[in-house]
Amino acid sequence: MATSKRSAFGRDSGLQARMVFTMFMLGLLYVALIGVLLATATSALLIVIIAVGLFGVQIVGSDKIALATLGAHEVSASDEPELHSIIERLCIQADLPKPRIAVIEARMPNACALGRSQKAATICATRGLLSLGLEPAELEGVLAHEITHVINRDVMVMTIASFFATIAALIIRFAFFFGGGFGGGGRDEGAEAIEVVILVSVLVYAISFVLLRALSRYREFAADRGSAILTGRPSALASALIKISGTIERIPRNDLRTAEGMSAFFIIPARAKNSMMNVFADHPPLEKRLAALSRLESQLQGTGR
Repeated sequence: MATSKRSAFGRDSGLQARMVFTMFMLGLLYVALIGVLLATATSALLIVIIAVGLFGVQIVGSDKIALATLGAHEVSASDEPELHSIIERLCIQADLPKPRIAVIEARMPNACALGRSQKAATICATRGLLSLGLEPAELEGVLAHEITHVINRDVMVMTIASFFATIAALIIRFAFFFGGGFGGGGRDEGAEAIEVVILVSVLVYAISFVLLRALSRYREFAADRGSAILTGRPSALASALIKISGTIERIPRNDLRTAEGMSAFFIIPARAKNSMMNVFADHPPLEKRLAALSRLESQLQGTGR
């Protein structure tokens, strides 16, 4: 009974509503984009076929591609006994199937969750995180954060949602490089069709980008909250976030570039603090996360009295 309550409480209703809204809006945008392509492009069918094919790859193979890109490798309980022990214990508490466990051989201390479903999830920790010297409760807080992403299924939604922006960017490139295939009739009519396709694709990409960033920031708050509920130690996660963030700031930028494209999936952004990409943050400011965890700590202490 206690386990089911804890698992249910870990699921964030606000996040669920935002994920539904984001997918609905992106679906509308995508339908509008396909409609414009069908109305203006003689090669629209080819683009739709490519889009469907890429969507299948995105859903089925995105986690495998991400793991290969990050240089992650699956580890057994004999390889990393502490990692397996903590995750197994948290999964029992959350009534969740135990995910695959992988280690990314990188100096950057970080962690992420990947996978299209709860049964096909992978929890990844970097070698830098495991050698950072975190207290057991701090490491547990970080891993509980990643397990909450699996509970909330937000990794799958982020994977699908990012597909729309990817397709919009792909169509923009098609329009620029293969403009002759767009639009029928004379050259003026074809040029006008290309302009319409590019304009709509840019709008779809821009709106998708904003929606994804907003969802990404909220899902980090939700995962922090879920970690606090699972472990009962918000202060331990807060301490871990401070240590991880402080260490990442000292990592050379060149060492962060491999993981920068996957930054939204990590517990702490995988980029230098002064990076221009921070203008379009996929994580809430650390100060706000710490303040939220401090409030949760006070609430948990209050209910315990």
